[in-house]
Amino acid sequence: MSSLSISNLSAGYGQVRVIEDLSMDVRSGETVALLGTNGNGKSTLMRCVMGLLAPTAGSIKLEIDGTTHELAGAQTEDIVGLGVVMVPEGRRLFPRLSVEENLTIGASRRLARKVLPRNIDFCFEAFPRLKERRAQLAGSMSGGEQQMLALGRALMSEPRILLVDEPSVGLAPVMVKRTIAKIKELKEEKRLTVLMAEQNFHQALTIADRGYVIVHGRIVFAGNSAGELNDNELIKKFYMGL
Repeated sequence: MSSLSISNLSAGYGQVRVIEDLSMDVRSGETVALLGTNGNGKSTLMRCVMGLLAPTAGSIKLEIDGTTHELAGAQTEDIVGLGVVMVPEGRRLFPRLSVEENLTIGASRRLARKVLPRNIDFCFEAFPRLKERRAQLAGSMSGGEQQMLALGRALMSEPRILLVDEPSVGLAPVMVKRTIAKIKELKEEKRLTVLMAEQNFHQALTIADRGYVIVHGRIVFAGNSAGELNDNELIKKFYMGL
């Protein structure tokens, strides 16, 4: 069992407040979409969960197998050690390292190092293109191939909770569809809990169990299903052009 509960979270950069009194939860085994256009706080929330940005107020509680951990203020290394990992916006690979070297770096968690060969094999099975190009430098790959590698690198850490930040950015429409579908496939195969921040509403809702809409750092709508999100008038008007 693995879940997140975020309560009354506020965060920002210097004097600029980006998130204000935000509360949401991700229950075990769910795929939850955090929906919103650029600049509304999605990535800031992800950074807070991963310990890359300290919130100014609020709580981020992680429950793993019945034990609760407070993530607000925790170090990123410790958060990854608990089984939370993020696929960052823009992939953030090591461009001068090979595909296989990038994957190996993903196995920094002690538990993951013990099963590194098994996870390498899993990634090459899940992404045959990576196996074909295992010796190729990551920086020379296409955007879609780099997104595959970023997903594979995250899986190398044996995660329980996967955060995916804007997986569609910079990808052609056909690759966006394939990437989103692959996230669903990997989630089911690895029995992950997934929080995905995404501005492509149509694609995100193809795999989300439910979701939240964030505007100016606040949750303005919580949909208990993809259908509720699709039917919401705010989304239709401002995000889908209906």
